[in-house]
Amino acid sequence: MKEVLELVIKSLVDNKEDVVIEEKQENKSICYEVKVSKDDMGKVIGKQGKMAKAIRTVVRAIATKENKKVSIEFLD
Repeated sequence: MKEVLELVIKSLVDNKEDVVIEEKQENKSICYEVKVSKDDMGKVIGKQGKMAKAIRTVVRAIATKENKKVSIEFLD
């Protein structure tokens, strides 16, 4: 699941080396903290948050197959 998230994020940004994804597990839920460079933050979030919403939807679909709950936070 983390690999898919990383692939999607890196395909959107220009500074691929600045992408950092931290995984935190709590019971049956997983929280991913995504950090990208400030220049790429707009590309990842998208207009009115549509890109971020789409990324969350894809990762949640994968998590549902594994009976887990996932949240994604985009950090500055």
